Amino acid sequence: MLSLLIIVFVLGYIGIVLEHSISVNKSSSALLTGAICWAIAAFILPDKHIVESELMHHVGEIAGIVFFLMGAMTIVELIDNYNGFEIITNRITTQNKRTLLWIISIFTFILSAILDNLTTTIVMVALIKKLVEDKNTRLLYIGMIVIAANAGGAWSPMGDVTTTMLWIGGQITAINIVKILILPSIACLIVPTILLSFTLKGNFPPQNFFYEKHKSDSTEQKIIFLVGLGGLIFVPIFKAITHLPPFIGMLLVLGFIWLMTELLTKRKDEEYKAKFSIMYALQKTDLPSLLFFVGILLAVSSLQTVGILGNLAMWLNQTVKDQTSIVVLIGLLSSIVDNVPLVAAAMGMYPLEVFPTDHKFWELLAYCSGTGGSALIIGSAAGVAAMGMEKIDFFWYIKRISFLALAGYFAGIMVFILQSKFF
Repeated sequence: MLSLLIIVFVLGYIGIVLEHSISVNKSSSALLTGAICWAIAAFILPDKHIVESELMHHVGEIAGIVFFLMGAMTIVELIDNYNGFEIITNRITTQNKRTLLWIISIFTFILSAILDNLTTTIVMVALIKKLVEDKNTRLLYIGMIVIAANAGGAWSPMGDVTTTMLWIGGQITAINIVKILILPSIACLIVPTILLSFTLKGNFPPQNFFYEKHKSDSTEQKIIFLVGLGGLIFVPIFKAITHLPPFIGMLLVLGFIWLMTELLTKRKDEEYKAKFSIMYALQKTDLPSLLFFVGILLAVSSLQTVGILGNLAMWLNQTVKDQTSIVVLIGLLSSIVDNVPLVAAAMGMYPLEVFPTDHKFWELLAYCSGTGGSALIIGSAAGVAAMGMEKIDFFWYIKRISFLALAGYFAGIMVFILQSKFF
């Protein structure tokens, strides 16, 4: 039955990869895979109460991610409805493709550390869609946004879910991880940005570098932009203060900005309210992408529940032996399966008695698990979000972006090793 579970997972994964070739939406493949994998897991595990308990535990975690995504996407859509991103785009006056690449990459890197890589990707993809009209060019920028968001999230305790897991688990401390991973993460950003700079030459034609005229009240535009962006920044602060899951903070912000829009539009006519209400933003939220998250996370959690991921980690430990190589492989594996269960398996395999707090094993694991997923479009939450928002083809990403991501990934590892040796 274990073999059947793996076969179903692999077939489902192939279905997601070949979405355009077989003309089957990836959300359908993901939901089928997740449901069938758990049905098989129910026959593998003898105690049905344990199966139900594990399933509900994972559903709780998945629901938290979905609520978080739904809130973030809705807020971004609302800001977009009010043309709030013009406040930023109108200040980006360059038409040089390379200059814009560096601006977007650096801004994404910094914002990802403040917010998190998922929220930052949602915001930046919405922003670049306002700046660059040509889709082929825009996809290159979005690929770099995924890389920059994951690189920026790796060195911040709140920037990536796996770094947060290690921080909460006591494997790393906040100040030390910032100090140790800032240079490797910068290398992970700079190397692919330089390489992509050689591809992007010249300036944008006027029709490809555009702004839309806003139709909302300028005061309302500024209020929604500031409240929306400020609310997204507030979410990790709320989490740090209350220690509650991030989706609680996101729902709090969503409720507050909903109230703000009700107050701002209550004296407007019905047509205006329909265009600039939260309800309109919710209708534009990409529900198929949210269902894709549900399906793929259910499938991965079934592998974790029956012990496949834990056994994989133990096999790596026995076969590879070298700690650095194991962590590098875990990072690369995170581009195929979700990095959360991989890191969770590593945390279970290596207790703090073996690798104490702030050991270089945990530091490198935080970097690799955070940035390795950039190698494939479905290897990170940031990549999946970008894929859903812009309908990025899996093989296009492999052809145009994966090499850049791997170059940055290994550049950061080299900086980490040199830093450990000489400092």
